[in-house]
Amino acid sequence: MKLPHGPRTPQLLRTIKLVARPLDYLETYAQRYGDSFTVGTQKAPFVYFSNPKAIQEIFTADPELFDSGRGNRILRFLLGDHSLVLLDGDRHQRQRRLIMPPFHGDRMRTYSQLICDITQQVTSQWKAGESFKVRSFIQEITLRVILQAVFGLHEGPRFQQLRQLMSSLLDSIGSPVGSSLLFFGSLRQDWGPLSPWGRFLRQKQQIDQLIYEEIRERRQATCFSGNDILTLLMSARDDAGEPMIDEELRDELMTLLVAGHETTASALTWALYWICSLPEVHDKLLHELNSLGEDADPNAIARLPYLTAVCQETLRIYPVTLTTFVRVLKSPMQVMDYQFEAGTALVPCVYLVHQREDIYPEPKRFKPERFLERQFSPYEYFPFGGGNRRCIGMAFAQLEMKLVLASILSRFELALVDRRPVKPVRRGLTVAAPAGMRMVAISQRQSQKTPVMV
Repeated sequence: MKLPHGPRTPQLLRTIKLVARPLDYLETYAQRYGDSFTVGTQKAPFVYFSNPKAIQEIFTADPELFDSGRGNRILRFLLGDHSLVLLDGDRHQRQRRLIMPPFHGDRMRTYSQLICDITQQVTSQWKAGESFKVRSFIQEITLRVILQAVFGLHEGPRFQQLRQLMSSLLDSIGSPVGSSLLFFGSLRQDWGPLSPWGRFLRQKQQIDQLIYEEIRERRQATCFSGNDILTLLMSARDDAGEPMIDEELRDELMTLLVAGHETTASALTWALYWICSLPEVHDKLLHELNSLGEDADPNAIARLPYLTAVCQETLRIYPVTLTTFVRVLKSPMQVMDYQFEAGTALVPCVYLVHQREDIYPEPKRFKPERFLERQFSPYEYFPFGGGNRRCIGMAFAQLEMKLVLASILSRFELALVDRRPVKPVRRGLTVAAPAGMRMVAISQRQSQKTPVMV
């Protein structure tokens, strides 16, 4: 088996660079080795791809060729054995069919007003002339949205406990230093409640307890009524007429809580950064939003072309996840000119494809117009992954991004406190704007109304 060329740097040094400077890690190797490069050993190689033709061959291949769940084992300690992202084959198809309905069609419309209302509640704390850490507020919005959409929890002790614990848990592994716990197994040592890993485990145990209590109470009620995702999942049945067991529900709920809140918060923070950094983008967006008038239908907002393009460009220039899920080959496969053996990990690289000069001229420039000028294939633009592993919450995340931005920009004139360019930092398995990035509400616009369903 002939592998693409790659670095011979010791694994420890490579991993340190991947954790500390993930974009430099990818860009350096792509510049040196081209569209495909290999890291790791001959026995367990990881091959990165940034050629759309290679991406297409991987995404359209028979899913049975891959052991994708195995490639995501790094998430097992957080999400659990039954999480959709750790499953393959029939189990993966079953869970995906059970989870899919809440994220499509009419169900999505029920979340629109919820998103707008929560955004107004959280941002009502902003005062003209006072600066604030933007990510903290955006993360509060996305966490409240996912807690209410997933659990139907609006207030009360359990809501508050889950909100506080989830924020603390994700922050503990979200800092550049805390992220090391994910990449270096030797650091995961429980030396008591004051140690980083010990504190993480205890918080996770408390979250598990709260989730299982909610599931148990719902089962005892035996009446599954409501539009929240937990209710819909508990009502769902597979082809054999079987429901999810408690452990499956817990793991899928944890997956939705983590993936449905952290990643969207990062994307929204970046979107506000670009909008506030570039007056021409801000003015075009505000003009488009104003064209709808007051009391705009959220569905009309979601269809706005320039707002959509701003969200797309945000996810292009700094995709929250730099690669798709890793696919480990179960049998030999040819990708372009390379023949790979079983055990090879194939890694389609979202970031490097999105930075290709031949697809996106001036790739470092934030330019939403590129998405109005042409249509990109799902192998040239794929911030939510592709194939049978594409993110199940893609439509929900896109809707949330648009409605949160529209709600904020229709009510506030914002500015960055520090105008110097911001660079992404490691946040767990993702990249994000620095948590300390601050904005100031220059003024509140006269209209204080949020979109309402018509």
